Amino acid sequence: MSDCLKLKKSNCKNCYKCIRHCPVKSIRFSDNQANIINEECILCGKCFVACPQNAKEIRNDIPSVKTLLSGDSPVYASIAPSFVANFDQASIQSMKRALELLGFAGVEETAIGATIVKKQYDFMTQKADGTVIITSCCHTVNLLIQKHYPEALPFLAPVLSPMQAHCLDIKRRVPNAKTVFIGPCISKKDEGDSSRRIVDCVLTFEELSFLLNEKQIELEKIQETNEKSRARLFPTAGGILRTMVADNPDYTYLAVDGIQNCIHTIEEILSGNIKNCFIEMSACEGSCIGGPAMNKNHRASIEDYLKVTKYAGKDDFEVKEYPSQALSKEMNSLAPRTINLSESAIKDTLLKMGKNKPEQELNCGSCGYDTCREKAKAVLLGKADLTMCLPFLKEKAESFSDNIIQNTPNAILVLNEALEVQQINAAALKLMNIKSIHDVQGSPVVRILDPAPFMEILNNGKNTYDRNVFLAEYEKYVGQTIIFEKSYHIIVCIMRDITEEENQRRKKETIKQATIEITDKVIEKQMRAVQEIASLLGETTAETKIALTKLKESLGDE
Repeated sequence: MSDCLKLKKSNCKNCYKCIRHCPVKSIRFSDNQANIINEECILCGKCFVACPQNAKEIRNDIPSVKTLLSGDSPVYASIAPSFVANFDQASIQSMKRALELLGFAGVEETAIGATIVKKQYDFMTQKADGTVIITSCCHTVNLLIQKHYPEALPFLAPVLSPMQAHCLDIKRRVPNAKTVFIGPCISKKDEGDSSRRIVDCVLTFEELSFLLNEKQIELEKIQETNEKSRARLFPTAGGILRTMVADNPDYTYLAVDGIQNCIHTIEEILSGNIKNCFIEMSACEGSCIGGPAMNKNHRASIEDYLKVTKYAGKDDFEVKEYPSQALSKEMNSLAPRTINLSESAIKDTLLKMGKNKPEQELNCGSCGYDTCREKAKAVLLGKADLTMCLPFLKEKAESFSDNIIQNTPNAILVLNEALEVQQINAAALKLMNIKSIHDVQGSPVVRILDPAPFMEILNNGKNTYDRNVFLAEYEKYVGQTIIFEKSYHIIVCIMRDITEEENQRRKKETIKQATIEITDKVIEKQMRAVQEIASLLGETTAETKIALTKLKESLGDE
C-alpha cells in the first residue's frame, strides 16, 4: 500500500486516541510513537480526524499536480459532487472557472462516472440470482473486505468506482489527457495509485483549497445552469439507491454508512443471515459528505446533505453505454498473514499486565483496545506494549509510592489546608507513639503536633527545609521539612529523627565544657606559679600564657 497517511512523529503524545478510533486496530505503538501498519490500514481517516495533536498527515500530492499542469498533455479534473457541501455557494460553473485559472484544461463532475456505475448496478440486480451484492464505490469498504474479510469478496460488486469510471471516460474522449480526481477522501489516493492507467493523481478538497489560496483565486457565485443530475446524490447516505431504478422485487435494497455498521453488516452476511440484498456501503457516517478530507470547518452533516440534495436533479447525465467487461475490476485478497496465538501466551501476557483474575480485566478501553484480551494479543503481535494499560500503571505507581512511603525511615505526614491529617506513614506513627492511623486520620494536627509551623507556611507560602525541632511531648529531636503543594492543596511534613545524633552532640558539648573548665583551672594555677618565679623565667611567662590560652580557644571552637 502507498503511504497515503503518515505520522508526524514529533507530535505524538501517547494518548492512544487514534487506536481507540481505529476500527481495525491497524496502529502499532512502539518507542512512545504511534505507527500506521499499512498492510492492515483501510484508510478510513478516523485517526486523522480524531488525533488531538494533528500528528497524522495526508500525503501531499500538490507537487505532482503542478508537474502535470506544467506538462504538454491537457489535464482534466474530475470533481466529486460533494464539493457543494465543502465550498460555500459553489457550483460546477464556479469550480470550472477557478480550476481553469489553475491551469486545468477541463473540469467535469465525477457524477458522470457515477451515472455509468449505477447503470451497472441496475444491470447486476436485474440479472442476479438472488445473492448479496455490496457496492464497490467506497475504496475504504473495498479495503476492509480485501484485508480483513476476504471471504466476503464474492459479494463485492466487481465494478469500477465512479472516480475510475469517469477518468476512464475522459481518456476515451481525450486520448492524451491526464486526469486528476478531487474529493473528500483519503483512500481515493490509494485507489488512484492502484489504477494509474486511468487516474493520474488524486487531490483532497483541502489540497484544492491550498492551491486556490496560493494563487489567490476566489470561487465566484455563478448561477447554476439547467444541467442537473441525480447521480450528484452519490456522496450522501442512500444516495446510490436514490439514483438507481432498484425495481427487482426479489431484492431488498438498503444503505449502510459508518465503518462499524459496515463491519457488523459484513459479519452478518458471512454468518448467512442476510440474503437477496443489494447493499450500498459507505465507510463514513453520512457517506462521502462526512469524508475525513472535507475542510475542517465543514462538519454539518444535515446541512451538507440538504445542499447536495438541492443541487442534484431528477434526470441522468447523457453517458456512453459501456459493456460490463470494460467497467469490471478484479479485487483480490490483501489479508495479512494470520498469526495464531496460544491461550497460554495470552494468559501470561495478562499476568504481566496485572490481570491475575478475570474480574481484574476491566476492559475499560483506555489503551485503545476494547478488551484486555485484545490488548494482550496486540502485545504479543508487537502492536502494543504493557505500559499502555493505564489502570495497571496507576495501580503500579500507587503501589510503588505507597511502598516507599510506608518503608522509609522518615516520618511523613500529609495535611489539608484545614490542617487536618490526611495521611500518616508507619514511621510517623512510631515517632509519635500512635497506635493506628485511624486514631488521627481526619483529626486536627494540633492533637499531635504544634500547628504554628503549618499555619506559618499557609500564610507566607514559604517552604522550610531540615529545621531542627524538639518535640517535647515525645522527647524527640527531628529535622523537620514542611512543603506546601498549592496545586494539590496539601501540606507535606517530613521529619527525620535526629534524637540520637542530638544526644551525642549534647554529650560531646558537655565533655568539651568540662575540658574548658579544667583548662581554665590549669591556666590559673600556672599563672600563680609563674608569678612566683617570674624573675627567673623572664619573657617565657608570656609565651606560656599565650600557649595555654590558644589551647582553651581551640577547645571552645569545637
